[in-house]
Amino acid sequence: MGTAVAEDRIFQALADPSRRRIFESLTRGEAAVKDLTARFDISQPAISQHLGHLKSAGLVNRRRDGRNVYYRVEPRGMKPLIDWIAHYRAFWTERLDRLERLLKTIGEQRLRGGT
Repeated sequence: MGTAVAEDRIFQALADPSRRRIFESLTRGEAAVKDLTARFDISQPAISQHLGHLKSAGLVNRRRDGRNVYYRVEPRGMKPLIDWIAHYRAFWTERLDRLERLLKTIGEQRLRGGT
């Protein structure tokens, strides 16, 4: 899966507030679908659908143990999002540093009586 496609899937998966809450819950540890259904005011089929979106985005893994299915966070799944944020953080940091230097120069010129 390409980086842009991975980013899109992650953003789409985390755009839904219920999926974000489920994902946040899983950051505290592995949980069975039935346990997640008990934690949230969401039906079991809806929980399974949300988990499917999170899994297809690479954010969670699942394992089966008998009749139970357990989900846990896949830490590497966030890497495309972290890389995207790091890129734009560097981009905006550079631009803000240049703006700060420009404003300082303008301020110094005004103090010296310039325009």
